[in-house]
Amino acid sequence: MFEAPIRQPLILGDKKFADVSNEICSPIENKPTKAWWFGFTLSFVCLMALVITLFWTVWTGIGTWGINKSVMWGWDITNFVFWIGIGHAGTLISAILLLFRQKWRLSINRSAEAMTIFAVMCAAIFPLFHMGRVWVGPYWALPLPNAFGSLWVNFNSPLLWDVFAISTYFSVSLLFWYLGLIPDIATIRDRAKTKARKFWYGIFAMGWNGSARTWHRYEVVSLILAGISTPLVLSVHTIVSMDFATSVIPGWHTTIFPPYFVAGAIFSGFGMVLTLLVIARSTMKLENYITIGHLEAMTKIVMLTGSMVGLAYITEFFIAWYSGVEYEQYAFLNRATGPYWWAYATMMFCNLVAPQVFWFKWCRTTPWFIFFMSIIVNIGMWFERFVIIVTSLHRDYLPSSWVMYGPTWVEVGMFVGTMGLFFTFFFLFSKFLPVINMAEVKVILKSKE
Repeated sequence: MFEAPIRQPLILGDKKFADVSNEICSPIENKPTKAWWFGFTLSFVCLMALVITLFWTVWTGIGTWGINKSVMWGWDITNFVFWIGIGHAGTLISAILLLFRQKWRLSINRSAEAMTIFAVMCAAIFPLFHMGRVWVGPYWALPLPNAFGSLWVNFNSPLLWDVFAISTYFSVSLLFWYLGLIPDIATIRDRAKTKARKFWYGIFAMGWNGSARTWHRYEVVSLILAGISTPLVLSVHTIVSMDFATSVIPGWHTTIFPPYFVAGAIFSGFGMVLTLLVIARSTMKLENYITIGHLEAMTKIVMLTGSMVGLAYITEFFIAWYSGVEYEQYAFLNRATGPYWWAYATMMFCNLVAPQVFWFKWCRTTPWFIFFMSIIVNIGMWFERFVIIVTSLHRDYLPSSWVMYGPTWVEVGMFVGTMGLFFTFFFLFSKFLPVINMAEVKVILKSKE
């Protein structure tokens, strides 16, 4: 399936090591472009919206959100699951494809790993502030004995499993990302022309000297971390799905959620990777490193996981009918034909129908169309989380409890603000650190000699 990208993962021609270093380090060593300043400024303005809305939430209370007596989870948990899903593609590209020796992961793994870190940071904001008193929320979520003034946590709750899974995932992903950066940071250190740059990059290079022993230890630790990260990719979103699957609410109480959520996470994660890399390869002149082969391989995964997610949608309806449980049947009919039918229709179109265009080679190899489709994928996956959460809650067993949910300006501002946080970090990353793994590219270059 991935033969073409593997045969020609990079377009290196007769490049030398110095050429690779010059091209990849150019955005770091030169002044930011106007496009970079425009994107960074827009992202920072959105980030200020996050600061304002979080301050208002803490000052006034979560009554400023649109949640009510039936819909106690709204945009907050929708956005939490959305960002956690986006964070999955980075570790998948870095860890699983590394273990399987897939060469088409080269050049895209660095940006994908950074995306994972930033997405998990965005995701953590929502449950922390949903707990109410954010200054004690993280403290109470930890398994501390009563002597510390907090109650012992409930280890039977999947909400607590989230704390362990996500914190572990973030820690391992951060370590994996930073480890891969060390050889490249050392390259920037050696090329630095000012004492300040040489000092700071020297600190983060951690004494890298490029010796055979150093490279051997680097490769061993990379494989160990890849082995640790691989089960985390599957376990983290599985545990997130158990927040819903272990409940008794119709529409949530289903065993298909764990594999369904994992496939959806990879689907949305690769959608965001495509969004970032199509822009990066054009604005940073990296067409020789982020090739059409890379984009085509990722679109094939998007098509595959989108089909898996669509199969899960259909299976949910079949199981609801086959179960004979009238409450379950009504929950799914309400999703498709109730007041939120438009959200369900958007989800089905964006996640199941739209990705099928990638059966055609032109669609898989045209960058502007891939960028457009990546936006469609992320819109669809956001609506999937909204549909699962809100349509299962807004109509309770009692008609007197039936309510409609709509976000307030505070919730919209928080979501836009996390977008700003995500892209602000990514712009800073692209300015101060290499978005392409120079060390791995040079390994390919060396093998061609």
